[in-house]
Amino acid sequence: MKPQKSFTEEHRITSNLRNIILGGQDGLVNVLGVVLGLAVASQDLRIILAGGLAATFAESVSMAAVAFTSMRAEQSFYESELAREKREIKEVPEMEKEEIREIYRQKGFSGKLLEEVTEKITSNEEVWLDEMMKFELGLQPVETKHALSSGAVVGAAALVGSLIPLIPFFFLETFALSINEAIWISLVISALTLFIVGAYKAKTTVGDWKKSGLEIAVIGTVSALVGYVIGQFFKAPPA
Repeated sequence: MKPQKSFTEEHRITSNLRNIILGGQDGLVNVLGVVLGLAVASQDLRIILAGGLAATFAESVSMAAVAFTSMRAEQSFYESELAREKREIKEVPEMEKEEIREIYRQKGFSGKLLEEVTEKITSNEEVWLDEMMKFELGLQPVETKHALSSGAVVGAAALVGSLIPLIPFFFLETFALSINEAIWISLVISALTLFIVGAYKAKTTVGDWKKSGLEIAVIGTVSALVGYVIGQFFKAPPA
């Protein structure tokens, strides 16, 4: 018999997918914008690669740190709310019991069954707290290891995504490309990558894969073209 995935496991897979898309898309678009701006302004491969790689690693570290610290903030908020609920259960138990009763009343329970469910839940403080956190406040605990793994996944995805716009410039001399040719190739492979990311996201969640892919590709490419426009203003005069 095929083993069934738990809800927690499914949630973790979904969370990792979101982190991969977040890091990869953000890294790709930001570095593409930097590379286009530098390429147009300088037409100097050394400057393009230096600036692109600097942006790549700065972006990756920054994205990893932001993902980690945001989950740590969620963890701190959860712990503060948990402490508050514990205190209220001790100080105003009847009010907290009525909140449990109301939660289950809204789920369709009534009469004797509602009272039995309420009494059963509130007879165990740990279960009581868990119900309040999940169904009154809509909060889930965040473990430190999950914050670390989230930061690592986002950072790695940002690193991979950031390197994609640089690929044509790494091989510029190998294939005897001009800077302008490398710019267009970088745009094309970046847009194609964004389309694939959007399509995959729709395939694994919900939505039309063509519409999702096109949407992410257009938004990402237009955002990156801001770098191209700025680079035009700083374009080096012809020798």
